[in-house]
Amino acid sequence: MKALGARSAFYVGFVVGTCTLYVFLRQVGFTRNLGSPEHEAHDKSLLEMVEDENKNWKKERSALFNLNHPHHIGEDGNLADALYKRVRILCWVMTGPKNLEKKARHVKATWSRHCNIVVFISSVDDPDFPTVGLNTKEGRDQLYWKTIRAFHYVMDKHGDEADWFLKADDDTYVIVDNLRWILASHSPEDPVYFGRRFKPYVKQGYMSGGAGYVLSKEALRRFVEGFRKKVCTHTSSVEDLALGQCMEKIGVVAGDSRDTLQRETFHPFVPESHLTGTFPKTFWYWNYCYYPIVQGPQCCSDLAVSFHYVDPSHMYLLEYYTYHLRAFGYKYRYQPPEPNVIQDFNPPAPGDIEEKLGAEIQEGEKKSPELNKKL
Repeated sequence: MKALGARSAFYVGFVVGTCTLYVFLRQVGFTRNLGSPEHEAHDKSLLEMVEDENKNWKKERSALFNLNHPHHIGEDGNLADALYKRVRILCWVMTGPKNLEKKARHVKATWSRHCNIVVFISSVDDPDFPTVGLNTKEGRDQLYWKTIRAFHYVMDKHGDEADWFLKADDDTYVIVDNLRWILASHSPEDPVYFGRRFKPYVKQGYMSGGAGYVLSKEALRRFVEGFRKKVCTHTSSVEDLALGQCMEKIGVVAGDSRDTLQRETFHPFVPESHLTGTFPKTFWYWNYCYYPIVQGPQCCSDLAVSFHYVDPSHMYLLEYYTYHLRAFGYKYRYQPPEPNVIQDFNPPAPGDIEEKLGAEIQEGEKKSPELNKKL
């Protein structure tokens, strides 16, 4: 009887405890889902912002390079504006139908705004997102086919609208302004391309696909022509390696994109991976990099161009760090010389115009003494 009574007490306690827990969880869930009018209004405003952004895509297709750009309000952007005009970059972003909402729209909202032209490349068109469908299949084994067709597309549709043609993934973050600084020292008429240089399998090396790579106009022309003349073919599904092999065949040089202190600018992983030095010695990365790997703070140029495997939340974080966050009282420690291409665009300092006019008048008076006597 004692055993039966203990068992009954256990069952009763179990049922009461379960019911109590159920009621408690219901209350917690209700409280969490209830929300406040402010939160509901905030969520609604975010949805409206996204909808407006999609409606206004065509207006935003070209980057807003002037001081009205939200990233440059109150800042002197004369150098960036000059480079924007002189170093025209088309950015095409490799994406797919399943990634438009998860990844591509965050690229569209952040770094791609700084490109002169933006093209999102997918396998099919999408009525709600500005993609270019190439009628290819999806999957890693299709990446090189998409790359080949994408470069043919941008050459055909935008070949005269840009000088450089950047390929990036939808999880790559690119500081386009820093890329312009690198490219400003090179001519788009030279057969060259830049990125994170790997060394296996190709004599001159090839550029990492994940870190992104950029082709000069002449490199793009040769790439397209190489397939038309069948100098290059679809030899491998490994996109970056296959493209590198083609580049070597058609005489396109694998350029050095490091800064003046020999620090890398294109990065195949997220910043923390490079900064904290977490690569084990058995990691493939050690055998692939063309130049010596540096881990820690010197891993990356102060004018870094790209990072890979960046999730959507970190896209916005990097955008904030790049264009907003500053330490008060400091000037940039890394001050490379300004590219020659923008020297003609440097605005005169206050008073320079008046001084120049005065000097010209004085020079004219010296050269025309007879005219001065007559007057």
